[in-house]
Amino acid sequence: MYKPYCAAMAVVFIWSGWITISRFGVHTALQPADITLLRYWTALLVTIPFILRYSWQKSRLWQYLVVGLGVGFPYTMLSFYALRHLQAAHAGVLVNGLLPVLGTFAVWLLFRQRITAPRYAAIGVIFLSNICMTNGTALSLHQAGGLLLLLAAAVCYTCHMVAIRFYKMTWRDVIVIVPVVNVILFTPLWFVFRSGFVESTYHDMAVQALYQGVVVNVLALFCVAYAIEHIGTVTVSLFMSFVPVVTALLAWIMLGETLSPLEMIGIAGCSIGLTWYALSPAQVTSGT
Repeated sequence: MYKPYCAAMAVVFIWSGWITISRFGVHTALQPADITLLRYWTALLVTIPFILRYSWQKSRLWQYLVVGLGVGFPYTMLSFYALRHLQAAHAGVLVNGLLPVLGTFAVWLLFRQRITAPRYAAIGVIFLSNICMTNGTALSLHQAGGLLLLLAAAVCYTCHMVAIRFYKMTWRDVIVIVPVVNVILFTPLWFVFRSGFVESTYHDMAVQALYQGVVVNVLALFCVAYAIEHIGTVTVSLFMSFVPVVTALLAWIMLGETLSPLEMIGIAGCSIGLTWYALSPAQVTSGT
């Protein structure tokens, strides 16, 4: 049973790196649309062997769209444009810090499944710790646009995570559906957005293509789907709330973004909340 938890922890580190590398990418000549296009075309090329053997009759079109777009170009474009205005650590907080709250509400709404009171309390501690990590600046009025973009991105990602379980999809489904859906739908849209391919370097394009397309859109999606299948949506979303901690540390190391005392308190609070959740009584009904 340790494998799903290892998969969830792997996603934490991958997603933390994704936020940091994405913030770096949107401050190069590459535009958000360029990074999005590189992400899904690279993933498509990598997963061709799976795509060629995939049976598309097993699910309905709208199910493919929910799973594919939930972590697809609407999510990435919202996140990339927000990262132009917010620090990487704050982006990790505002997207991933909300996932346990949104995930808990979603599984209650769809499955009528509840968790125990101690685990609700642990989720509350993690949420408040994530708020502490914003240090107040991410919630200021002049950054309201970036905040709204990230809130919308969090809703998109929650829909993706819940849909995986609701439609009983496996990692094999996810790593095929996401690139195919987004390549088909976003490639024509790319021509509408501003592009910086001509001005960008091959190095910048290669970094974004490899990390976004292979590490995030293949390896991370495999880990998320595998973990949700075995330990449930709420538990995985709780792990994802630890992304701000790792993101803050990576942003400090790689981008020179400093850590304030409040952010350090938030890191400690996230650690305590996650431990509290793990040691609390089990959920009222399993699989959430």
